[in-house]
Amino acid sequence: MARLRDKVAIVTGSSSGIGESIARALAAEGAHVVVNSATSVDAGQAVAKALPHDAIYVQADVADPDACARLVGAAVEKWGRLDILINNAGTTKVIPHDDLDAVTDEVFQRILDVNVLGTWRMIRTAAPHLRAGEEPGSIINITSLAGVRPSGSSVPYAVSKAGLNHMTRLLAKSLGPGIRVNAVAPGLIATPWTSDWDVAHERVAKVAPLRRTGTPEDIADATMGLLLSAYATGEVLSVDGGIGLG
Repeated sequence: MARLRDKVAIVTGSSSGIGESIARALAAEGAHVVVNSATSVDAGQAVAKALPHDAIYVQADVADPDACARLVGAAVEKWGRLDILINNAGTTKVIPHDDLDAVTDEVFQRILDVNVLGTWRMIRTAAPHLRAGEEPGSIINITSLAGVRPSGSSVPYAVSKAGLNHMTRLLAKSLGPGIRVNAVAPGLIATPWTSDWDVAHERVAKVAPLRRTGTPEDIADATMGLLLSAYATGEVLSVDGGIGLG
């Protein structure tokens, strides 16, 4: 049974990796999906073309307020509604946490613009449409274990993800009952983004109780679980193979 038949979903940052897997999972459950990326146009178009239910691709950088409006508008224009928003788009820069001089204002601002303000703008723009359906709309923010524990690719990245986790709880409290807001906080996931992080992958495989790095499909499964859990809101679900226990 297609549990999301005729629902309309936007997945930001979905031309590859976690976002692509979530887009595929949504489409497999019957949803109409808007695929998005800031720069990987060919890859994004290929993902949309491979999905059923008239999926479309929209290029938009969520750091740009006008682009956020255009992305939400494309979904509503095509299908007349919006039911699900997956905020997956993100950026980082790998910087040792003790290298304060490498974290320039420009680096910090760009990470915050995409990860925090971009997510905020997407939610603010989408909220009226998410409230308009007969059933509560649903927002899932893809955050990170780095927002839960003092870890991650850089201090600005970890700070941005901690902010998203708290934003998730704040908005779940304020946007109910018309909108549910949850987050999935992945640990290390094997994506194109982390393809050259060999040492980190090896460490996780040795230390995590499940003895492996996560996959995009693991995060898609967790995302779908929260989407389909009608009584869940304000949750930040760590999906990290248990490494956060250590």
